[in-house]
Amino acid sequence: MGRTAGVGAALRWPASAHALQGGHDVLVVMAGNNKDAPEEIPLLLDPIADGRADVAQGSRFLKRHADFRPDAACYRRLATRIHPLLFSLVARRRVTDSTNGFRAIQGRVLQRPRLDLDQPWLDAYELEPYFYLTALRLGYRTVEVPVTKIYPPRELGQTKMKPITGWWSILRPLVYAALGR
Repeated sequence: MGRTAGVGAALRWPASAHALQGGHDVLVVMAGNNKDAPEEIPLLLDPIADGRADVAQGSRFLKRHADFRPDAACYRRLATRIHPLLFSLVARRRVTDSTNGFRAIQGRVLQRPRLDLDQPWLDAYELEPYFYLTALRLGYRTVEVPVTKIYPPRELGQTKMKPITGWWSILRPLVYAALGR
């Protein structure tokens, strides 16, 4: 039996490979757990179609009333607020939501070897902040777009992310970047 790979491995392959081999111009990434609103995909595509962006990053915090359930786990609310602050320091650019995986990416961006997305340590939650940070550092035009994040009632389970290992997973790209790795 093979090992279980995380979200990073799933996004790197086969999703992005299929999109690029199929000649698609844009790849849209959204949660497979119904937390993203598919009807908002055009909001992510518009800045790319208008030629204003190479990457459109969804931000749940740009909406007037972020739909963050009051019964959401405290560590989850804390992590999604602190990470953008740390991310902004490392990126040297203010971002409001660095952990949201709902985004649109021009296909040509994914074809750039300088992104270096095939690193084995990017198999779990690391890939998404690593990609976003690297895209910013390489000078790709990025915009944040207000999107909705839908959280199920707490008793149904809101996340698979574990407090310690999950936090390290999303912080590791920032630590490595800050250390110049």
